[in-house]
Amino acid sequence: MNGKPMRALRPAHASVLAATLAATLAGCAVGPDYRRPEIALPASFGEAAAAAPVASPAIERGWWKLFQDQSLDRLIDQALVDNANLQVAAARIEQADAVLREAGSALFPEVDLGANASRTRISGVSGTPLPAGTPLLRSNFQAALSTAFELDFWGKLRRASEAARAQALATRNARDTVALTLVSQITNTWLNLRALDAQLAVSRETLALREENQRIVRSRSARGLVSDLDLEQALGAAASVRAQIAELQRQREVAEHQLGILSGDLELRVPQGDLRALPAPPLPPAGLPSALLDARPDVRQAESQLAAANAQIGVVKAQHFPSISLTGNLGSQSKELSKLFSGPASIWSLGLTLDLPLFDAGKRAARVDQATAQQKQALAGYLQTVRTAFGEVRDALTAAEQYARATQAQKEQMDAAGRTLGLAQKRYEAGYSPYLEVLDAQRSANDSTLAYLRNRQAQLGAAVGLYAALGGGWAPPVAGQDLPPGAPAP
Repeated sequence: MNGKPMRALRPAHASVLAATLAATLAGCAVGPDYRRPEIALPASFGEAAAAAPVASPAIERGWWKLFQDQSLDRLIDQALVDNANLQVAAARIEQADAVLREAGSALFPEVDLGANASRTRISGVSGTPLPAGTPLLRSNFQAALSTAFELDFWGKLRRASEAARAQALATRNARDTVALTLVSQITNTWLNLRALDAQLAVSRETLALREENQRIVRSRSARGLVSDLDLEQALGAAASVRAQIAELQRQREVAEHQLGILSGDLELRVPQGDLRALPAPPLPPAGLPSALLDARPDVRQAESQLAAANAQIGVVKAQHFPSISLTGNLGSQSKELSKLFSGPASIWSLGLTLDLPLFDAGKRAARVDQATAQQKQALAGYLQTVRTAFGEVRDALTAAEQYARATQAQKEQMDAAGRTLGLAQKRYEAGYSPYLEVLDAQRSANDSTLAYLRNRQAQLGAAVGLYAALGGGWAPPVAGQDLPPGAPAP
């Protein structure tokens, strides 16, 4: 030392020093940094995607609105608020956020305020004589601020915060998965209800036709133009349709009850509709990229869990290194309350604690192996989630294409059966064919119409499955949104 006074650091120099220290500490974080795994996937979803229309618009996240039914929109809006499974998922997000705040608080000193006051009396006849004038009654007052702070040289606390942040993101993605599944369930159940409405409408039209034929046959039988066999066949055909209507009505009420449970409204009543009036949602454009799987919440959840497991390795690895903590105490102590905060009453202490592990019989190494094995499990789970998602999208594309073709063929069959029924009816009324031919044509027309409605329901359900498999649509993500785990906020 040359005796010269030390110069104070300029603000710029202090900023540089602080940044250097932060960078040094950050560089000391042990454990692997997270990097997104490379997965060998095809660039697009293959032939099924190439067969789709070229000029399809991008689907928004509210894809169910493409069905243009306000009752469905209200159902989903209500379910996204009142569904119990979503409420559980939201509570888990709150819990994960609290865990993240707790992990982040470990990076800052904890300051506590302590105060105590006591009054004691000592014995005046103890074995050791007291100096003259020593009071037997004594008072003691103390107030102090205390702190303890672990220096995060090895990044243990930062890795723990990183793991908690990734886990919090995973809970948000889990909620999105629940919401997507819920919306898909509601939409599919609603499509089933609309299909039942259409089948009921067709069955009632069929019943009206058969009752009209029954009236005609009864009139002709009374005049002796036909035998009683035709009349009994007409009566049986009408009764068959009544039984069919009763079964369809039962299925509709069950579907309505299911929608009430999913939406949280147990007294739900859905107005009548018709599946045939619903528009067919567009298919995705050709060459749909497989990178859209990143939009699926279950894929994001699996990646967030992988990032959390990766950070946990750094937490347990840091336990191999010394733990350094600072402790401090600042306050006042006095035997008189009036002098508690006077200058001579001040007390303070400052301590440094070093905890260096020497021998633990392999306990810490075992913890690292456990964390590494958990990271491998999370990696395998992430890879399997991505591969399953790719297969689901490819299957959904195939189903959407093939159901569209089947529906078109079924419509042609339905139209042909309707024309056949008209011809059979005219031939019977003219006396050229027996009533059995009319009954057979009616049965074929009814069955083909119901089959067409079921195929159309399957076609629309395949579109729902495709939207769900793509995480809600195929609009390209907005730049800056949906950052990967561990990425800095914009």
